[in-house]
Amino acid sequence: MSPAFQRRLPLLSTGAIFVALFVVAGLLYDGFFSTRVMVNLFTDNAVLGLTSIGMTLVIFSGGIDLSVGSVVGFTSIFVATLIERYHVPPALAALAALAVGGAFGAGMGAIVHFFRQPSFLITLAGMFLLRGCAFWLNTESVGITHPLYDQLAGFVLDLGGGLAFPVVALVLLGGLAAGGVLGHYTRFGRNLLAIGGSEQSALLMGLPIGATTISVYMVNSLFATLAGLVGTLYTGSGNPSFGLGLELDAIAVVVIGGTLLMGGRGHMLGTLFGLLIFGTIQSALLFDGRLSPWWGRIVVGALLLAFILLQRASLRRLGSKG
Repeated sequence: MSPAFQRRLPLLSTGAIFVALFVVAGLLYDGFFSTRVMVNLFTDNAVLGLTSIGMTLVIFSGGIDLSVGSVVGFTSIFVATLIERYHVPPALAALAALAVGGAFGAGMGAIVHFFRQPSFLITLAGMFLLRGCAFWLNTESVGITHPLYDQLAGFVLDLGGGLAFPVVALVLLGGLAAGGVLGHYTRFGRNLLAIGGSEQSALLMGLPIGATTISVYMVNSLFATLAGLVGTLYTGSGNPSFGLGLELDAIAVVVIGGTLLMGGRGHMLGTLFGLLIFGTIQSALLFDGRLSPWWGRIVVGALLLAFILLQRASLRRLGSKG
């Protein structure tokens, strides 16, 4: 097995698992092979998908971010409070949320870099901090009744043949395209992978480690903020508890997608496959109607463990050939 194929094996495995799951579900449940189900995979998982895009970039660099779920929840209640209580126009509220989210992510990235602290601990503190701020703003859900929200929630891009994408699915597709370009076709993305592969080597190569580290946490937090904005469109409300546990789901999606948890290797296409696997499992459980939703967690957990072991075996083979 060539080293090039060995590196692509996790991505190929993820793609094969998605196809196998989708085909099996389609054979078991009438109506599963439909454009509506396929579109719903993107619509119902838009918040998780956008969060996973940013998480992929952070993991490329060898970092981790546990604060993204809290960023989603804070954004949700922050925007709803601005619109409903202070009558701020939704566009301005969204810009304010993006500014706060970006600054928060950049601040965590700066602490990780300048104080040489583990990203796990810094973002864990950020998770508690921002979740507390969300509940400080409001302890209950706040409905959003602005006309612009009604228009956006009702907007559908009809491509014909039953293929119609609501706005939340379109935002996810745009985010995936942007994340793919950023991660694989820019110097920033190449720097992330280089730092994740070996920070010491990246330093010797003269790469801007500090600026890249701060930027990737900022970008990740912006994606999480965008996920929070999409969540308010999807639910029509803001909720301080929105996104609880979302950071763990995002990490699972990224790892199942074949991205190396230690950094240095991965692909945004794999994250898409990981998201589709997650969504297919949930959709199949809904179609079945007899199984508990917790079976989805069991399957995701088993796949996550399998991919961690696959990554370990792949690294050992590449190491022995090197």
